Amino acid sequence: MRMEHAALYVQDPEAARDFFVTYFDGCSNEGYLNRKTGFRSYFISFEDGARLEVMSKPGITESSKTRDRTGYAHIAFSVGSRERVDALTSRLAADGFAVVSGPRTTGDGYYESCIAAIEENLIEITV
Repeated sequence: MRMEHAALYVQDPEAARDFFVTYFDGCSNEGYLNRKTGFRSYFISFEDGARLEVMSKPGITESSKTRDRTGYAHIAFSVGSRERVDALTSRLAADGFAVVSGPRTTGDGYYESCIAAIEENLIEITV
């Protein structure tokens, strides 16, 4: 068994798609639009086969994105080395994304950083 995909509701699915394509080498499909409901989505595929669906629809509400809450906490991407964690974190910070933590070695031995990216959703970057 494997997880098929994760999904993320956003206000601007094109901006979300572009973020994951630009910074995480994702490959997007052409997108889907349900003209009746206004639902839009893009599936973004990554090198190892993982997929992320970014979605939007009329009337979706923005909720608080506090770190300490129930529900999905973040999406994590392994970039292969500490140097790549550092480089991508620096690139994202230079491009205006807030670094929430790190890069650092966590108590359980992960080397990671965490950024607030698309609409303040958290993205973890790890080895």
